[in-house]
Amino acid sequence: MSPLLEVRDLKTQFATRNGPLKAVDGVSFTLAEGEIIGLVGESGSGKSVTGFSLLGLVDPPGRITGGSVKLMGREIVGLPPSDLRKIRGREISMVFQDPSATLNPVLTIGMQMRLALEAHERIGEAAARERSAAVLARVGIPDAARRLDAHPHQFSGGMRQRVAIAIALLNRPRLIICDEPTTALDVSIQAQILTEMRSLAEESRTAMIWISHDLATVSSIASRLLVMYAGRIIEEGPVAAVLRQPRHPYTAGLLASLPARAEPGTDLVQIPGSTPSLFDLPPGCAFQPRCSYRTTECGVMPDFMTVGTGRSHRCHHPLGERPA
Repeated sequence: MSPLLEVRDLKTQFATRNGPLKAVDGVSFTLAEGEIIGLVGESGSGKSVTGFSLLGLVDPPGRITGGSVKLMGREIVGLPPSDLRKIRGREISMVFQDPSATLNPVLTIGMQMRLALEAHERIGEAAARERSAAVLARVGIPDAARRLDAHPHQFSGGMRQRVAIAIALLNRPRLIICDEPTTALDVSIQAQILTEMRSLAEESRTAMIWISHDLATVSSIASRLLVMYAGRIIEEGPVAAVLRQPRHPYTAGLLASLPARAEPGTDLVQIPGSTPSLFDLPPGCAFQPRCSYRTTECGVMPDFMTVGTGRSHRCHHPLGERPA
């Protein structure tokens, strides 16, 4: 079966005074119908720009400079803006970290949802209201029909994020890109939204790309992890396998820094150094200045190595077997 989404060698750059900045540098992956994958890494690793690139939302000074993005076999890189607008919201939706990026403060929730529907189909006011209320109820908004007449400021932060998710679901897209949508929410609301999104993916066969710097959150919703560093994917595999036996030293460093993995009363383990500037990446593996396993061999970028089913990494010195 052909994948729902196929990304090959995607490259996105931003023009700056110091020259081109390679925010996404040769990213490749596939996504099946109904699958949820996690895209993780530190701030500045290229996660969000990858998501924006898939939607064609990179505007000057940024631009996609190479690669391919195929949705259901159709190439969408290079499509004219009018064709991209037909795809956004209908085939691919996005949920942003801040719901204010989605919601207009001066329009009621019902009007905003109706406009989102009318952008892709002819629908009457009564039908639009009925469908909007049904989707709001599906994401856990109580008394949904009445809340359609409310404005965004009349909702809590968690409820506004649920509304943003409802708008993303409204046109029944095949793919939803979630860019850290639960980061600003408290733990209880975060857990509820994660549970609801998992259920929605199972019921509607909607695929999702969950972008986050939080490995713990991603591991609770995704079935597969993609780890990014300095614009490149450096490790990929099933969630359980990557968490149990990370192959790349960077992935191991992310896992070691999780509070849940620290012994009570001990300091958290930190990855030494900081993320390198994309203007001044070291030759070869970008992680080598921070890696305790580095050798002269790391001055050459390693190819992806496949190990087992669905596991791959880009490292000259992959970590071996580790106890669970």
